[in-house]
Amino acid sequence: MSTYVPREGEVKKNWLIIDAEGQVLGRVASEAAKLLRGKHKPQYTPYLDCGDHVIIINAAKAKVTGSKFQDKMYYRHSGYPGGIKEVSYGELVAKHPTRAMFLAVKGMLPHNRLGRKLAKHIRVYADAEHPHAAQGPKVHSF
Repeated sequence: MSTYVPREGEVKKNWLIIDAEGQVLGRVASEAAKLLRGKHKPQYTPYLDCGDHVIIINAAKAKVTGSKFQDKMYYRHSGYPGGIKEVSYGELVAKHPTRAMFLAVKGMLPHNRLGRKLAKHIRVYADAEHPHAAQGPKVHSF
């Protein structure tokens, strides 16, 4: 008897909604990363995309613990000398309410082709409105 190994496309994908209102940003991001990877399924295979599609709503209402609102910094570089830019979590959320949540989830995915593919399966919205009602998403609580 050989070991069962699922193939690409054999694992059924579901659509799940996570409500981030009042939840801690990192806890929501780690749960979303787990669902995207498919670690909650018995067919989990580390090198395959066997996760679900995840919709995070109310991302602007997520909390951060401690003094991260002022102290946590996000960096980007233009590629030119002296081109580094930094912005705090509070400034980032004020300008782009969904970007901090997306970056947190993306940072918890593998840093390879599979991670980039999985990052396309997450949708983050600042409020409770989302255009994915046709996919029949189910509410996921943790």
